[in-house]
Amino acid sequence: MTEVKPVIGVDESGKGDYFGPLVIAGVFINAGSEKKLQDLNIRDSKLITDKRILVLAAEIKKHTAHSVVVVGPEKYNGLYVKIKNLNKLLAWGHARVIEDLLETEGVKCDTVISDKFGNDRFIKAALMEKGKAVKLISETKAERYFAVACASILARAGFLEGMAALSKEIGFELPKGASKEAEAGAVRLREKMGMEIFARVAKLHFKTTGKISGQIKLL
Repeated sequence: MTEVKPVIGVDESGKGDYFGPLVIAGVFINAGSEKKLQDLNIRDSKLITDKRILVLAAEIKKHTAHSVVVVGPEKYNGLYVKIKNLNKLLAWGHARVIEDLLETEGVKCDTVISDKFGNDRFIKAALMEKGKAVKLISETKAERYFAVACASILARAGFLEGMAALSKEIGFELPKGASKEAEAGAVRLREKMGMEIFARVAKLHFKTTGKISGQIKLL
């Protein structure tokens, strides 16, 4: 992969999943850390099995400065009520991991690469003083950059861990995605535990909520 060095890569996981957290991760990559990770076949997390994701995430954390923000469903729903815009919510998370990394000892970087999810101005507006001083590159399919691929793996690992923890907590296997399978799982959860549980485990503004509650009501 072609890479600008040193660089911070940022990506997220869970934004399209009805159940579970939204996770945003940032990874600082320089020549040294890339060399330590180069034999692991780092690539877009969507091309890697969940089991392998967890292994790779541990290696990435061992050799890089990184930041992972996990927004659990309850906090996510509260933020969405306030912000009422998913792209602005994502920008808030991206800005947090960027600022966290720029405050980390040993991180000297003037370039950030993010997977594009909306208008760049949302992230720029959310950045603080240090973040506003860096060059922000926002591209579609940015996982082709090594740093963003690393971030996508950490974000996915955080999502998988969050899903496992929620499933264990409520004693119900939460399905991934927002497909018919997720909808069927939501119906089963409703029958088992009622609608009240959804605020703790699901992103309520998804249309799935309206479908299974019998009324389309988006926050």
